[in-house]
Amino acid sequence: MSWFGNKAEIVEPDKALRGRETAMIVPERHLVLGTPLRPPSSEGFERAIFGMGCFWGAERKFWVADGVYTTAVGYSGGYTPNPTYEEVCSGRTGHTEAVLVVFDAAKTSYDKLLSIFWESHNPTQGMRQGNDTGTQYRSAIYTTTPAQQLAAEQSRDEYQSALDAAGYGKITTEIKEAGPFYYAEDYHQQYLERNPSGYCGIGGTGVSCPVGLTAAEG
Repeated sequence: MSWFGNKAEIVEPDKALRGRETAMIVPERHLVLGTPLRPPSSEGFERAIFGMGCFWGAERKFWVADGVYTTAVGYSGGYTPNPTYEEVCSGRTGHTEAVLVVFDAAKTSYDKLLSIFWESHNPTQGMRQGNDTGTQYRSAIYTTTPAQQLAAEQSRDEYQSALDAAGYGKITTEIKEAGPFYYAEDYHQQYLERNPSGYCGIGGTGVSCPVGLTAAEG
């Protein structure tokens, strides 16, 4: 069997690569924010996980947002433990490129992060994002609480209405409870800070997201 799978379909669990027990070694601190890349549990902090295409540009969208404590890039939504970048790109892990966002719930809201998510990519493209094709580029929201799950589903429905009005197709974003988040290799972390002219495939539809607007105006 080829090491590379069908990159248009998520691999079946029994055909996924085996992976490894050893976690990826990553920098101790965030290059931009100076906070721990592997944050300790703390009351008032929440974790959010988003997949929206190439994780280099996606991460930058969140580390500049108010109330964000730290961010990291990695792999989530699949089966292979502690995969490498090459393994994820093979289509044989089931993972998508993802961004972990740890935020202070007293300074920002999950709704605001959802707005960044929806507006920063095209969630109607299935197993690709722009010119980047494969299951590792699929749009995804992996929720860490029941409240996040409800908010994510509601935001999808609200944004779908806005996309419908603009002539876009149906949202293909995967929304489900988060499984493990596996950190990506050190050179991927805050990549666009290290390489300001590096590739960034992030681009939205131009359609504003209505999520949280009513509360913000109240």
